[in-house]
Amino acid sequence: MLKKILKSIDNFLNRTTMYRLVLYYLFFLIGVAIVLGLFDLVSVKPLALLLSTAFLLAACWVLNKIFSYFFGAPANTESMYISALILALIITPDQPIRTLMFLSWASVFAMASKYIITIKRKHIFNPAAFAVVLTAITIGYFASWWVATPIMAPFIILGGVLLVRKIRRTDLVLSYFTVSFITIFSYYLYKNGFGDLPNQVSKVVFDSPMLFFGFVMLTEPLTTPPTKGLRILYGALTGFVFAPQIHIGGIYSTPESALLVGNLFSYLVSPKQKLMLKLETKIDIAKNTENFIFKTEEKLDFKPGQYLEWTLPLEKPDTRGNRRYFTIASSPTESDISVGVKFYDKPSSFKETMSEMKTGDSIVVSQLAGDFTMPKDKNKKLAFIAGGIGITPFRSMVKYLLDTNEKRDIVLFYSNNSAGDIAYSEIFEKAEKQLGIKTIYTLTDKNIPTPTGWPGKTGFVNEKMIKEAAPDWRDRIFYISGPNVMVDVFKKLLKDMGLKSSQIVTDYFPGY
Repeated sequence: MLKKILKSIDNFLNRTTMYRLVLYYLFFLIGVAIVLGLFDLVSVKPLALLLSTAFLLAACWVLNKIFSYFFGAPANTESMYISALILALIITPDQPIRTLMFLSWASVFAMASKYIITIKRKHIFNPAAFAVVLTAITIGYFASWWVATPIMAPFIILGGVLLVRKIRRTDLVLSYFTVSFITIFSYYLYKNGFGDLPNQVSKVVFDSPMLFFGFVMLTEPLTTPPTKGLRILYGALTGFVFAPQIHIGGIYSTPESALLVGNLFSYLVSPKQKLMLKLETKIDIAKNTENFIFKTEEKLDFKPGQYLEWTLPLEKPDTRGNRRYFTIASSPTESDISVGVKFYDKPSSFKETMSEMKTGDSIVVSQLAGDFTMPKDKNKKLAFIAGGIGITPFRSMVKYLLDTNEKRDIVLFYSNNSAGDIAYSEIFEKAEKQLGIKTIYTLTDKNIPTPTGWPGKTGFVNEKMIKEAAPDWRDRIFYISGPNVMVDVFKKLLKDMGLKSSQIVTDYFPGY
């Protein structure tokens, strides 16, 4: 029974984009609070919460449309709704006139931060945090964080765990929780000793913004660093400043100000570019798969294997929204930016619009990130395992090695349903001749006839296939890219073969 429940949860997470999951999570918390409010178990009244939520959603929607129009940028509807719902959960709707003024200015500041407080069209601060800091400074209204109560804590934890599982940011959240907890209680023990410690722990964890802040606001992808090490530092720094004992003179830290400090650090260590790309051409490279080649006036500085967030200006996006994360298929040595996209029956509104793009059409890219890059040590032996369109990061890497004439010991296992699904084969054939990179193709769909004279393998990549193609497999670092299920299967296979976790690198980005 438990396995079925966990499988259902995983299926739900796989079908739902990260932004959509956050929306569901926040609406769920609003709904829980309304029900609890009927029994006076939370500090807000159900009708007041409904009205303030509706006002914030409407105000942020209108303001987002206005700013989007004047700045010529795609309107990210989901992120706008997310900001509005966060504000609804941290601003107490009490006195009508005061609340209306507070909500109005918070909406203006939150939406403005996405379009005005930017550098090179990249926003710096979490919109909700920026809004409540500015309202505190300008009109003297402070966020109450009313959602942070013991009775709401189980629901915050439930949704938060699902969210962190989806976006795989456990490293970030754990570093934040650990450092904030240590900072708060080191100060407490210094001042008070161990007296009443269990009660204080309960208050800090369940009766403070710690949980909601860590699960919801800290994890926003657009204001977090691009790589694991930097994310851990970001979480630790924000956790330290989050401690209410931290102050400069008479100015004490608040959750929202702590996040702005973390956002500044993230901006300083993250790529700064947000580019408007124009489609140059698109090429059929495999069955239902196209390679989109975009022109850019500004050179994108990236490493082979990294990914971008791609945004299209959709008028009526479906439930999957107007943003996607795609690995860059081109090499940093190429002047254009390309991405390989697989299309399926009944595509999302995003993919349907993308498939209909014509030369000159625009798309916005930003949020360059990813640790799925080759090691600096060129003598490290590598093995690549790709499934379907998961080949794109390896196309970027191999093309880079070809253009720089850099030789590395690499074996590539490339698995597809049929021969017609194979993409970028010309790159790998050239790499085999010039650099000695060995590619093992294998076809997995038994219902599709294998082409006559097929030189590759059939069946799924397994232990025997790996050992035959790479007898020195114990000395290699394995990179796995493809659907989440495939990645999980191969991680288990490699660990069962005796490889260490440090020898297994997986391709992941939020919302895959």
